[in-house]
Amino acid sequence: MVVVVDKPVVQESVDDLAFKVFIKSLEILGGPRKLVEYRNLTWVPSLMAAAYAVVLHDKGKTAEEIAEFLGMTKQTVKRMLSADPDEVMAKLRGEDVETDEHTAGGIAKEAWRRIKAGEDINIAFSAAQKAVEAIGPAWAVLVLTKIKGVDFPVTGPEQLRERLQGIEINGKPAEELVERIEYPVRTPAELLHKLKRASEQA
Repeated sequence: MVVVVDKPVVQESVDDLAFKVFIKSLEILGGPRKLVEYRNLTWVPSLMAAAYAVVLHDKGKTAEEIAEFLGMTKQTVKRMLSADPDEVMAKLRGEDVETDEHTAGGIAKEAWRRIKAGEDINIAFSAAQKAVEAIGPAWAVLVLTKIKGVDFPVTGPEQLRERLQGIEINGKPAEELVERIEYPVRTPAELLHKLKRASEQA
């Protein structure tokens, strides 16, 4: 009989833990290229949000508190948290995968379970880790979550101002920073980089 001892993770911040869960989730899926095969790159914000939801819930936060933190509905958070990781993993082995919040929640739960059991993050994802850390994972996750459904390219600040209200980037309000960046913004990644640059110049 194999006894699994949880790896102590309490000393790490919520942001660090959520990021690890997100990277481990990508690893479980087979890497970023696998998302292309699932034909839904917009699934990434759901995975990021689910990673935060799972970690925050493990630390005693309610679905309502998590929803407020992520800028999502309580029902969406509950769908993430109610997912059965074993069931979701079984579906991933099939051909028809629904890339929704429920599936993202199941993957994040499985990733968190593996991290707590002592699994390391594959070295192949170290480059991705450095890239996201350079952007700043906490606000980047919130921005990507709140712009879900926005059509790119974005031609002006109007589409972003209200959605990003309440988010701070390097101490600067995001709703002010969207007025300072250059348009059009062609992709979510370009938006993150432009917001980061604007926050440093403000």
